Amino acid sequence: MNYDRNLSRSDAQAPKGSNRKAPSGSGTFPAAGKKQTVFLCILLAGATIALYSPVVKNSFVALDDSDYITANPHVQSGLKWSTVKWAFTSTQSANWHPLTWLSHALDCQLFGVKPAGHHLDSVLLHALNAVLLFLLLAWGTKRVWPSLLVAALFAVHPLNVESVAWAAERKTVLSVLFFFLAIGAYAWYVRKPEWRRYLLVAALFGMGLMAKPMVITLPFVLLLLDYWPLERMSLGGVQDSAEDGPSRIGFSKLAIEKVPLLALSIASAWITLKVQRSGQGLRSLQQYSLGVRIENAIVSYVRYVEKALWPARLAVLYPHPGAGLPAWQWVLSALALIVVTVFVVHFRSRRYLPVGWFWFIGTLFPVIGLVQVGEASMADRYAYIPVLGIFTMIVWGFADWADSRRLGGVWRLVPALCVVAALSAVTIRQLGYWKNEYTMWAHTLQVTDHNPIAQDSMAEAILNPALASSAAELSGLDTPQKRVEEARSHYEQALGIRKELAQKNPDANLPHMAMSLNDLGVVAGMENRKDEARKDYEEALKIYRQLAQQDPAAYLGDIASTETNLGNLDYQENRPEEARQLYEDVLKIYRQLAQQNPDIYLPNLATTLNGLGILNATQNQPNEAGQHFVEALAIYRQLAQKDPERYRPYLLGTVNYLRVLERTTAAAKNPPSSVPPSAKKP
Repeated sequence: MNYDRNLSRSDAQAPKGSNRKAPSGSGTFPAAGKKQTVFLCILLAGATIALYSPVVKNSFVALDDSDYITANPHVQSGLKWSTVKWAFTSTQSANWHPLTWLSHALDCQLFGVKPAGHHLDSVLLHALNAVLLFLLLAWGTKRVWPSLLVAALFAVHPLNVESVAWAAERKTVLSVLFFFLAIGAYAWYVRKPEWRRYLLVAALFGMGLMAKPMVITLPFVLLLLDYWPLERMSLGGVQDSAEDGPSRIGFSKLAIEKVPLLALSIASAWITLKVQRSGQGLRSLQQYSLGVRIENAIVSYVRYVEKALWPARLAVLYPHPGAGLPAWQWVLSALALIVVTVFVVHFRSRRYLPVGWFWFIGTLFPVIGLVQVGEASMADRYAYIPVLGIFTMIVWGFADWADSRRLGGVWRLVPALCVVAALSAVTIRQLGYWKNEYTMWAHTLQVTDHNPIAQDSMAEAILNPALASSAAELSGLDTPQKRVEEARSHYEQALGIRKELAQKNPDANLPHMAMSLNDLGVVAGMENRKDEARKDYEEALKIYRQLAQQDPAAYLGDIASTETNLGNLDYQENRPEEARQLYEDVLKIYRQLAQQNPDIYLPNLATTLNGLGILNATQNQPNEAGQHFVEALAIYRQLAQKDPERYRPYLLGTVNYLRVLERTTAAAKNPPSSVPPSAKKP
């Protein structure tokens, strides 16, 4: 392959006497010139931006957007040295991705906490990724039109809506930008192998890993590209030379060439596993056995192919089966994977087939669920890179078939436009589901079954009307009482599902069952059904204490939250001693947790101090009350320096408690009338 050949000359126009073979499946469309290529890039980017433009009207969602943007004072402070330092040392959200944090900080500096600008930047990154993909494919294969179609499918496919429309998934589109740039740098290195060019590849790869470790498979991807379309690989193991291109190199030497990049992958994997383990993100083999993980992985591979070919019933969360799948599902899925693998190996002369298939299998492997993070069986965002392999197989296969039938341009163009138009229509509809928290979870409940997380999240969206963008979305839920009743219904459904799952797999589902009980206790309290609330809290607390015997660090926060709710209930029912014991236990827990993670637990510590202070004041203990208020005030002052808009009301509230206490000669005669704040973070 001649890497210096201008794109304006097609394979059919190769000089006479050249012994170079045309890339597999070379077509009849003429290659585009430079001006035409620029025009196609502008067209592709413009169409992508126009398609995704409705997303700028969408809101943030509570799922992760709060941790990444709306409730993150470090990010909201914008780009400054303290933010940079925090970004490179933070493991918040059980991730280490400093470039992602800095990207969000830049958006906050430019747009504040208004969602439109944040969404627009993600759209621009996605459009840029589509253009880079087109250029890389066109340059490597010397075939412009199939390259443009693959890039167009990538740009408009509904599977990618989650990565673009979800602000917290900036890490996906950002990491893939560096992933594509690293591939481009590698192609530059291939033309003239030298250490400076290789260093650029490594630097871009490292930046991708610092945005999201999903790009960890780059060394493997580069080996695939060595086979096709770069055609550097000599499978016979003997180095040979091509008159019109780089030397053919044996597989072992090409693999050794990737060792420095593999070292970066290993380092990133080690950091990711360590951070996710410390953030309680990883699930143990006791919760999800190896057999369950393998079965889910096999079925998920087939489900990803299905959604790439027929993108229906897309959801933000697909619940994990937990205790295993029916045998027929994973057996048939395994047979399907084997059949396709045998097929692409048999037809390996069409190199795009094995490259596309193993691209899909290999790039999806790190997130297929063998290392289980969270409660999902799969996720649309994980397909952002892998589905490119499927698209390549389909498009190049269609081009080969069209070549063999000598089809004209119209017969190629019309079906391609129809597919792109159909996918675009589905994408527009899918973007609407991401309008706000309410619409997102309402759709998820429509397209998934036995999804307790979606039930919980829907209940929270109903209880907070601000999470819906219009009153029409809450039709029939126009009063607080109706919303509480509807929320209770969703919480009860979540609890019922989790009880059923806990019978099959208690290790994985008991913690979530306790969470559902806690939620139901809060709703019962809102409905003034105190006895039911107490029963729910006590049952949840029993489960958490049982779980904490095996893993105290994982459940201390849950114990503290539940004890706070129960303490508030005791306070409301005039049981001061019972409330005091619970608050003091909570105080000990939050002091311990705040030392380990002050960003998360200092607000809880201050809330608990205020609760104890109010209780002391009502029991005629002004000295103890004053000590607790003063300590809470110091914490809120510290927090308000970082995020004044969020914590100033709590600061002023604590100042008011102190003033009331100071004006009172006998706290028992004139106690503060406030009810202790809830266990939720301010």
